Amino acid sequence: MFPEIDTPAVLIDLNVADRNIAKFQAHCDAHGLKLRPHIKTHKLPLLAKAQVAAGAIGITCQKVSEAEAMIAEGDIEDVLITFNIIGAEKLRRLRALSERVKLSVVADSKAVVDGLSEAFATHSIALDVLVECDTGAMRCGVTSPDAAAVLASYIDKKPGLTFAGLMTYPPAGDEAGVQAWLTKAAEAAADHGLSVRVISNGGSPGMWQAQDVPIATEYRIGTYIYNDRSLVARGVCTWDDCALSVLATVVSVPAKDRAVIDCGTKVLTSDLLGLDGSGHVLDRPDITVAGLSEEHGVLTAPHINLTVGERVRIVPNHACVVSNMLDEVVLVRGTAIEKAQRVAARGRVW
Repeated sequence: MFPEIDTPAVLIDLNVADRNIAKFQAHCDAHGLKLRPHIKTHKLPLLAKAQVAAGAIGITCQKVSEAEAMIAEGDIEDVLITFNIIGAEKLRRLRALSERVKLSVVADSKAVVDGLSEAFATHSIALDVLVECDTGAMRCGVTSPDAAAVLASYIDKKPGLTFAGLMTYPPAGDEAGVQAWLTKAAEAAADHGLSVRVISNGGSPGMWQAQDVPIATEYRIGTYIYNDRSLVARGVCTWDDCALSVLATVVSVPAKDRAVIDCGTKVLTSDLLGLDGSGHVLDRPDITVAGLSEEHGVLTAPHINLTVGERVRIVPNHACVVSNMLDEVVLVRGTAIEKAQRVAARGRVW
């Protein structure tokens, strides 16, 4: 199994990734929904360009530094950053970024808005700002539709800024609740005399229900390009849809029911996402990835039937974090190796 590749290694099957891009783009096209993929899953400009080439309107980034890495090659023209941007240095770089791409950001408080306004008040380019809304996922966001309208009105009056719309990361499985929440917020904004141009919704767990929030104008989605064990567990995809896997070597078989591999939390990550075990061993559903330390992974099964030097491929619980663990991934197509690829936005967390 890929004897040319040293382990541990992260493999990306481009055949599967391409298929995932095309499949969800077709779903959005069929429902008249604009697609804005989140690049935090892959952190690779070549895949961002593939997503845009397939029909995406632009990309989503989580941090300013991610956006800088993704536009460095000059092929991405529209970026939404879905994180409260705070601090003079980040705001300085955000302003510089706005001169290179069509840029929009989010905010959920007057404090964040004030910082954005101070940075852009004397700029020739007004910054589009969406109000982040907590529609039930209990992360960032204003917590009521009325509060969304009040903050939208505040943005509209601040120099250097333009109120552009609403944004939410929704709770999975409550499309009706999200639709009702965002409808009330849009109506409340209209009562303040504001036009809501963009309503940005999305997340991979609810991808096939994207159309069930029809008030949304665009859908943001990240993990779909690779998929992972957490999405298989939700019934969103199958193992055949998982483009990212970790190639590992068995380094010890200390007992008939236990083997140890050469990757731990520094590759597979410690994310459980409510699951038992730390990944799925392809072609060996009887094996559990039972424990991880930094460099060791412990595999268990009633009869492990593995030997030292043997290789396994593991679909991680959470692909997005794995993308940020290594400097490079290996691009493959089926059983053919294409090349090693530097992860351009690896470590871009500020």
